[in-house]
Amino acid sequence: MALYSEKVMDHFLNPRNVGVIEDADGVGEVGNPVCGDIMKIYLKIKDNRIEDVKFETFGCGSAIASSSMATELIKGKTIDEVMEVTNKAVVEALDGLPAHKLHCSVLAEEAIRAALKDYFDKNGIPYDPEEFREHDAEEDVPPEVLEAAEAEKAAAAASCGTKFK
Repeated sequence: MALYSEKVMDHFLNPRNVGVIEDADGVGEVGNPVCGDIMKIYLKIKDNRIEDVKFETFGCGSAIASSSMATELIKGKTIDEVMEVTNKAVVEALDGLPAHKLHCSVLAEEAIRAALKDYFDKNGIPYDPEEFREHDAEEDVPPEVLEAAEAEKAAAAASCGTKFK
């Protein structure tokens, strides 16, 4: 079985919506200090709908694929629909990610939310701060998946002689 699905590989090798929107209505930048991934999402919003979306990502293949898929999931959607997009939706749309890469999908969700929050702040639109709280990348991951990720790390370390923290 391949470590990455065909969709992950496709979005990594052929990412959609890469770039910058110079006059973006909302910009969100998030990062993970543990792995070093950084994602930046730019939104162009018209009539309460995502008219255009672009991203810049510094990170691994899973981070790039998650950013690309996230932009595809929200393009053309209403703000309310975008608020419903979760990291789980990104993972499902990619046909899965390895357990130790699930944090990449969390970053994609957080980058979208950060861009929406920026849009709301710039336009004086009220919102519930709880909807924009940052969370630990492992917070939404079931314990059995975290255990599997630890096992994957141990197996990878054993096969290549590298010690992962």
